[in-house]
Amino acid sequence: MLDDFMMRALLAGLGVVIAAAPLGCFVVWRRMAYFSDATSHASILGVALALGFSVPIFGSVLVVALLVALLVWFASDKGHSVDTMLGVVAHSALAFGLVAVAFIDGVRIDLMAYLFGEILAVSKTDLLWIWGGALLVLALLAWRWSALLTATLNRDLAYASGIDPRREQLILTIALALVVAVAIKVVGALLIGAMLIIPAAAARPLTKTPELMAVGATLIGAASMAVGLRVAFIYDTPAGPTIVCTAALFFLISNGISWARQAA
Repeated sequence: MLDDFMMRALLAGLGVVIAAAPLGCFVVWRRMAYFSDATSHASILGVALALGFSVPIFGSVLVVALLVALLVWFASDKGHSVDTMLGVVAHSALAFGLVAVAFIDGVRIDLMAYLFGEILAVSKTDLLWIWGGALLVLALLAWRWSALLTATLNRDLAYASGIDPRREQLILTIALALVVAVAIKVVGALLIGAMLIIPAAAARPLTKTPELMAVGATLIGAASMAVGLRVAFIYDTPAGPTIVCTAALFFLISNGISWARQAA
């Protein structure tokens, strides 16, 4: 079954979705969209370092994404404007990564594959990394779900319950870095943020509880992957962007349903 490249692509996409969709709900609730973009853009620097030092791309991207996320996390605690730090880090890391690639001798790299994903070229080894990382993110979220939700809804309530919101923010930071490392092969550095945010935003108008929103985001993300891959295969369009376009259509549909309910 796994000899079929479309089946491998679908499995890879589903692996990314089950990690990104529930985490994306917290990104939406906490208004961390720019934070996820900064972390994902930094992954290109991780790719350049991996190629330069001949180390696994997954590990290098994970380390760089985690370091960048921690840098923003620490800087925000020192009085720096978070949006300013995110802007500096996101664009600087992406630029340094692109420049570093130009200095790597003897390595030919298709930057488009890392910027927009190369899901149709996913190997069996890639599937192991993707699903291993995805299950780790799921385990992390399941372990801290209640604490993360409390810290997201009300910081004062979190303190009163013995929960440190800064610690929960750190856990989200680690989970984001894992998702970036998992997803870069599938949808690329520039589209990871879209797969975190759009399915969650699409599920929000249709659900009433956080748990249902996480489930809804996962279902919408999975449908976006399946339909987007099929459309890309039929019309020979780039798979990663097509998947994101499909998710955007689901977002429009869900909001249309919400508006129709309100008007009725």
